[in-house]
Parts: sequence; structure tokens; C-alpha cells
Amino acid sequence: MKQDVYQKVTDKIIADLEQGELTWLKPWSAGNMDGRIIKPLRHNGMAYSGINVLMLWGAAIEGGYLSPFWMTYRQAKEYGAHVRKGERGNLVVYANTITKTEEQDDGSE
Repeated sequence: MKQDVYQKVTDKIIADLEQGELTWLKPWSAGNMDGRIIKPLRHNGMAYSGINVLMLWGAAIEGGYLSPFWMTYRQAKEYGAHVRKGERGNLVVYANTITKTEEQDDGSE
């Protein structure tokens, strides 16, 4: 079953509101990089964008993470890093353009 990303993001925001925690307002309060505001970064140093920034800031505050870097379990293994037992992943939205190709009668695209 395909996940409804919009519903997951909405549910997370509503859950934070119901708890009285507006995690997306103060990412700098988590001690992130000695008080400097910094976007969440992929394992290769590229910054996340869009809704991912808010979602990962919220996850960092909720988990007490000080590092702005995020990676998959597989990427951690490639770097020789270890994932703590019980850790869970966080939702990241991937958006890209879709290029549609059509096949002509003669077999060319």
C-alpha cells in the first residue's frame, strides 16, 4: 500500500499542536551547531529543502540530535558507523520531475 505523504506530514503537525509543541518554530534551541541555524544535511553535505527541513528539524528536536546530518542505515554501514539499537527512521519526501517517453510506430522513442 502506498503511503500518503501529505497525510503523514499533516498528522505529525497535528500531533505536535495537540501536545503544545511547535517543533518547527525553534530549530536553534536544540543546540544545533552551537546556536547557528543550519538546514538538515544529507550524508554527503547537500542540504535538504522544502517540507523536509521542517520535518527533520522537528525530528532532531524530538530526538535531541545535535548533528544536522541524516543518512540511511545502509549509508551508515558504508561509512563504518553504527545505528543505535531502537532507532527508527524519519520521513523524507523525495520529489523529482517525471519524463514521459512515448514509443512511435517505428519503435523509436
